[in-house]
Amino acid sequence: MRVAIIGQQDFGKATLDAFLKRGDTVAAVFCAPEKGRPDPLRLAAEAAGVPTYQFAKLTEPEAQAALQAAKADVGVMAYVTQFVPQDFCNIPTFGTIQFHPSLLPLHRGASSMSWSIILGRTETGLSIFRPTDGLDEGPVILRRAVPIEAEDTLGSLYFGKIFPLGVAALLETADLVVAGKAPALAQYEPDAGYEGIIRDAESQIHWARHVDQTFNLIRGCNPAPGAWTTLDGRKLFLFECRKRIARTFAEVKGKKIGQIVDIGAAGVTIHGQGGFIEVQRLRWDGGKKISATEAGLTVGAILGA
Repeated sequence: MRVAIIGQQDFGKATLDAFLKRGDTVAAVFCAPEKGRPDPLRLAAEAAGVPTYQFAKLTEPEAQAALQAAKADVGVMAYVTQFVPQDFCNIPTFGTIQFHPSLLPLHRGASSMSWSIILGRTETGLSIFRPTDGLDEGPVILRRAVPIEAEDTLGSLYFGKIFPLGVAALLETADLVVAGKAPALAQYEPDAGYEGIIRDAESQIHWARHVDQTFNLIRGCNPAPGAWTTLDGRKLFLFECRKRIARTFAEVKGKKIGQIVDIGAAGVTIHGQGGFIEVQRLRWDGGKKISATEAGLTVGAILGA
């Protein structure tokens, strides 16, 4: 089949590689203009000789003309941050499909995987759907579920589970669409949920919340953007950690919320509501990730005060 890929970064590149590897023709690639490091999808597409475009807006007539010239059977949206209008999606012969890393209609929005961990879910997954002008609201063709293990982070959930499964699901769905075997089912709106992007306000640690919530927040923000607290007016981002629930009053007696209560070979232990967070790796704002024991912290210091 002839495929047009709309996407960016490593997931877009992996999708490109997968279609090329099995012998499909990637007729065009559309990726967002770069604001920092070179986009791996753009580099891979250019190296493979695929016509590659970086339009500031896919609503531009030039973008639609480029897709029409590609004569694609199907459009494949693989990690898209730009608005993609319906007029653009409808150009390929069999329309366009889109990847989203949640079990739609749950967790619509750009930080869906983070929120699934932060909210304490034990399962999430991915959906391949027909994009509409509503954010992640189109009819779903295929879903795949994955477990969220107790120690999963955003990084392990994405790269270890959803990323490889998502690439395979896009290939499978493209085949179904072109074969005319892909009925799309409307999302059940009463179950729908939308959460915004994880920013500073959402990633701040409040030590008075239960350690279950604090632990989930740290996991859901690891490796990015990082859940943070403060010490002496400086931001401190926490990453690899474990939680320990307090079983007796004696364990927490005399300890303050947010207090560093121990520093040992395993890391730095912080008292939170209902137990403790044991941090192995962290970084000061503007610095690199380091072992928590190398951060210059002291027992008795109060975080987030």
